[in-house]
Amino acid sequence: MNIPSSITTMLAGILLTLVSLWVGQNHGLMPVEASEAAPLIDGLFDTMMTIGTGLFLLVMGVILVAVVKFRRQPGDETDGSPVHGNIPLEILWTSIPAVIVLGLAIYSFEVYTQIGGLNPMEHSVAHGQSTQQMATIPGAAIAATLPPDQAMASQMLMADAGSDGPTQAEAGAPGGITKKEDGSETSITPGVGAMPTKDDPSKPFVIQANGLQYAWIFTYPNSGVVAGELHVPVGREVLLEISASDVLHAFWVPEFRLKQDAVPGQPTELRFTPNRIGEYPVICAELCGPYHGAMRTKVVAESPADFATWVDEQKVASAQGLEQTIAVNPADKAPAEFLAPYADRMGIHPNLLQQLHSESGHAYSAS
Repeated sequence: MNIPSSITTMLAGILLTLVSLWVGQNHGLMPVEASEAAPLIDGLFDTMMTIGTGLFLLVMGVILVAVVKFRRQPGDETDGSPVHGNIPLEILWTSIPAVIVLGLAIYSFEVYTQIGGLNPMEHSVAHGQSTQQMATIPGAAIAATLPPDQAMASQMLMADAGSDGPTQAEAGAPGGITKKEDGSETSITPGVGAMPTKDDPSKPFVIQANGLQYAWIFTYPNSGVVAGELHVPVGREVLLEISASDVLHAFWVPEFRLKQDAVPGQPTELRFTPNRIGEYPVICAELCGPYHGAMRTKVVAESPADFATWVDEQKVASAQGLEQTIAVNPADKAPAEFLAPYADRMGIHPNLLQQLHSESGHAYSAS
């Protein structure tokens, strides 16, 4: 029985559509969704995957059919029929890609708008020479050069850790904009202001991220904590103020589906809201030197209670002063009792000490 070509074409189109939809929704190429923006970006990716699968199958199917059906027959030495053009076909294969590209552009623009991509930068672009300062944090394996604004802000916040008053940026307009008496507005760069209060969860939680060869340094302005890992509370919007100390870097967390460049002398920002507890890799997505591949750390998304506990632990670890030191040995021990365990580990015995003391005493009396 001969099946009409129109029905065959329709069945092939239905099969192509079903396969494309299934592959687009079940490809399994993306990591776990860990931020509120991830489903939006995954929806765009799934759409492009569906369209790409359909185009791939269509093109490869046409090629295979042409190879089989129109192959040269044995003994056929004639030339093919001359074809100088097909205007309807050219219009078809030009209009369809144009419609697809236009649709994807509109869809991607909508997603970009929903994740806040069109919000104006809330901080001025700072240009100038890059001076650096070495920051060493007790209790943490961090020793890195920091830009002057972050270093100064960290020192000031560490000195004023007990202060509950709002900063200048908090008292001004939102977004790091301070108002003068004459009504004019002055924007400030990240690391100086734009810090939300601890008691206002409606404001984004500000964290400063500084990229340098080959590490990320994260500063928490509200608490003065500086760490090599990014800890964030789940369910709270995070404003990441990104800067670079040397060359171009890029902050990328695949599970968040977000990436932002770190440009020397030009602060950038990234907003996201983590919604899944876990640890996720932070990767530099910009070639920054011979050890670019080793510039990795992690972001720890945890509950607000666990995050508060971590902040308190970091404060204790970085605290200065004897009154904040935790005693691990009783203070009422005599020096000999306190040093006895260490002497045993070093192989020093009391008899040897007595002999050394006696010999030194004889030598002193003889001289």
